[in-house]
Amino acid sequence: MPDIAALAEAKSGTLSLARPLRILQVVSAYYPAVRYGGPIRSVHGLSAALARRGHEVHVYTTTVDGRRDLDVPVDRPVERDGVSIHYFPVPALRRLWWSPALARRLRAEVGRFHVVHIHAVFLLPMRAAARAAWRRGVPYVVSPRGMLIRDVINRKSRWAKRAWINTVERTTLARASAVHVTAELEERELAAMNLPARNVTRIPNGVDLADQWIPKEAGPFADLSEPYVLFLSRISWKKGLDRLIAAWKWVPDVSLIIAGNDDEGYQPQLLALAREQGVADRVKFIGPVSDAHKWALYAHAIAFVLPSYSENFGNVVAEAMAMRCPVVVTPEVGIADLVGRAGAGIVTSGQPEKLADAVRSLLSNAEQREEFGIRGAQFVRAHLSWDAVAAQTERLYGRLRYERGSACVGVS
Repeated sequence: MPDIAALAEAKSGTLSLARPLRILQVVSAYYPAVRYGGPIRSVHGLSAALARRGHEVHVYTTTVDGRRDLDVPVDRPVERDGVSIHYFPVPALRRLWWSPALARRLRAEVGRFHVVHIHAVFLLPMRAAARAAWRRGVPYVVSPRGMLIRDVINRKSRWAKRAWINTVERTTLARASAVHVTAELEERELAAMNLPARNVTRIPNGVDLADQWIPKEAGPFADLSEPYVLFLSRISWKKGLDRLIAAWKWVPDVSLIIAGNDDEGYQPQLLALAREQGVADRVKFIGPVSDAHKWALYAHAIAFVLPSYSENFGNVVAEAMAMRCPVVVTPEVGIADLVGRAGAGIVTSGQPEKLADAVRSLLSNAEQREEFGIRGAQFVRAHLSWDAVAAQTERLYGRLRYERGSACVGVS
């Protein structure tokens, strides 16, 4: 029988004060493995905010950092911003993040937690977490993190992923107490794939609010010439850099700065494209950018562009908005709907000519850029702070704790 008083607290949002939760986040990679992009920052931002709200938050993750392992202890948790992070080795099958030690810990300890939140699909730790939680009757939430998007599935390892979906993910999603998506686009994609997801809940990612940052002139990009338009994300096919570079022949007199790590070895192909389009002198790759120095790049950019083919949210867009930088995004970027609501920039087709039109319209209108920047920053502070996002997530967790439905009852 549910605790009615506690349920009322959960629905009203006061649960954090009255009844702290023990929360387990399961994610394949974590700080300091920042090469894996937005999900690491999102999971930590959420976890730290939940900890600040009085909850006990643990993260189970692996030591994987590209081809090497993180230099972190595996015999004890590491504390970061109030979060206890437990690292587990991956002895083999690194592409699937196979960690027997993590699976054993899940089987032994999952019953301690009130809720388990699983981030991503197609990976063995996620399967192990779902099975362990189900068998102990612990409600669990699945966040696909953009991995259940049809275009992403069809472009890479299509048949292997569809086989995995049919043999693993359908069961994982059907048993989940909730499926968390970050944007309407991701919710639509999930429905289009006809997957057995119940209680689909839309909660956006949050963004750090940088009230202070290292000035550009004091960092590694002091010599970067202005004016420039900024792209900051992983150098990956899905980010639409091919169409952005192709657009640049119609955007005169301004540089395109491309910042991010190139784990896929895609940059040489893009450099060749820039030469072919005659814009190589105005397209500059500056490599990875640390969290400490990215804010200055946003602050000095005329505009920020993310022309992705597929993006479940787009944390970098929210970061640019927080820095009063006007943005240009394609409709395939999850945050595009929020950009439109906020009046923070332009949502446009990914066709190179259309991208160029959008960028040129911003470059020619300083008043519009200023207006977009102010609106974007106001929207982020009101709706996308980590405390606001954690409050929504807290209410979801609280409901699941006291409303255990059929998805988390029984033993398989």
